[in-house]
Amino acid sequence: MLFGSSGIRRKFDQTLIDTALKIGSALAFRSSDILVGMDTRTTSPLLVHLVISGIIGSGGTAYVAGITPTPSVAFATRTVKAGCMITASHNPEEYNGLKLFNSDGSSFTNIQQVNVEELLKTRYWTDWRHQGIERSIDVLSLHKNVILEKTHIKSGIRVVVDCGNGAGSVLTPGLLADGGAKPVCVNCNPSGHFARPSEPLKENLGYVGEMVKKTGSACAVVHDGDADRMMAFDNKGRYIDGDHLLMLFARYLDAKQVVTTSDASMIIEDIAEVKRTPVGDTYVSEELLKWGDFGGEPSGAWIFPKISYCPDGPFAAALFCEIASEWNVSGELDAMPSYPILRESFACDTARETVLALGATSPTDGIRVAEEEGWFLIRASGTEPKIRITAEAKTSQKAKEMLKKSRSLVTQGKTA
Repeated sequence: MLFGSSGIRRKFDQTLIDTALKIGSALAFRSSDILVGMDTRTTSPLLVHLVISGIIGSGGTAYVAGITPTPSVAFATRTVKAGCMITASHNPEEYNGLKLFNSDGSSFTNIQQVNVEELLKTRYWTDWRHQGIERSIDVLSLHKNVILEKTHIKSGIRVVVDCGNGAGSVLTPGLLADGGAKPVCVNCNPSGHFARPSEPLKENLGYVGEMVKKTGSACAVVHDGDADRMMAFDNKGRYIDGDHLLMLFARYLDAKQVVTTSDASMIIEDIAEVKRTPVGDTYVSEELLKWGDFGGEPSGAWIFPKISYCPDGPFAAALFCEIASEWNVSGELDAMPSYPILRESFACDTARETVLALGATSPTDGIRVAEEEGWFLIRASGTEPKIRITAEAKTSQKAKEMLKKSRSLVTQGKTA
């Protein structure tokens, strides 16, 4: 399939250029009014113009948002028929892609993606008398205002904000300031050249904890390239892993039913009824349409159905600042249970074939093996040529054993 676990994503090339034009045409045929936004990557303006050209050339109306976070596009799609975001999310600058949204903010389902791929086989150009039109739209104010209505940060808390030079730069710092916080900004220039790797992993953010301590901040919030993800640091300058951040949000929101992914820790089951999906925010979103109060995955994608069904980094940032202004976050985290969980990823040009050889039905869903004391998951990345492994157990020794078993299986799959 052209679509991966989070839209279309690949290194910028002629195929992506051709796809953008075709997507615009297909969207106009399928949905007459389409909202289009982009992240800060240097290739995004070209791809946006191509999508717009496809929409207009096929008789549709393109509502153009400019540089904006993905969740802002998803939220504002309620004003039109469909949304398209030009982004490669947390991937390096040489990548780009497209995410498609329904009017409720949910990503296109697998069935919708298959339908779009069929539509790409034909172009739906109209004649000169029926060309479409382009209009501007302010999605940032729309999104910011609803976040400010639904979050309440105690005035004056200082927070380190790292937008990674991505699309969050145009919303999150101002949002938090308007909410009463005092942002200490780093990498908040939307240059499109990332000063750090875009994925908000602990190893990419070694300087943030020290900034929290030196500035006397109550916390830190961090985005990826399109701000659909948000990770955080507590008041002691400690990086909060995604499993405990999931639990913190669930506890604060008093969520009784939580949707998360197959690679998330067992700890969430201590406080809520849980349904698990394959890895990928689109799967979480799709399940939340049917069931659940809140959902997310340890990568930093947090979905709040009362806002939209898209992972919402700016809303998560404001909500986390609200929590940090009311709770002693470090104390709350220290009181939470914790099981040893090990995660690895490594480059593999044959990632999909390797995982399929192990018996997986879908390479990006992977295979999950559970034992009495723990489990492991082997899956192919849906966005990069990588294999990802997750192992968790009730003891460190058992977690290491599970990880070793998973590595052995991967080696078998490569030689199969």
